[in-house]
Amino acid sequence: MRSRRNFLLAAGSALAALAQQPAKTGSLERVDPKYVCFVTKYRFYTRQLSVAVAGKTYYGCGNMCRAKLKGDASQRSDIDPVSGQKVDKATAVVGADSQGNVYFFENVENLKKYKPAL
Repeated sequence: MRSRRNFLLAAGSALAALAQQPAKTGSLERVDPKYVCFVTKYRFYTRQLSVAVAGKTYYGCGNMCRAKLKGDASQRSDIDPVSGQKVDKATAVVGADSQGNVYFFENVENLKKYKPAL
């Protein structure tokens, strides 16, 4: 019963968040990394779990993502889609498309240059 109630609460929160989602298409919105799961690369409208690794802060949506960020260095970096350079997710500029998909960039200029496929 308790897990069903938690599921319903989470589902309600997710629906409320979708209703608040900005209607941006064809460009990315810069987002605060605190609202991003660095493992799933998805934007949320609630603050995610912080994970400290080697003096840097990463974010995950649950305990499984927290464990991946701590134990797998590849989860802490990504490739900037504009420059092709490897970036540390803790220091990257983060952008999200209208579906909540997240991209990590070296700098704001690359975020502005990127145009996701529609």
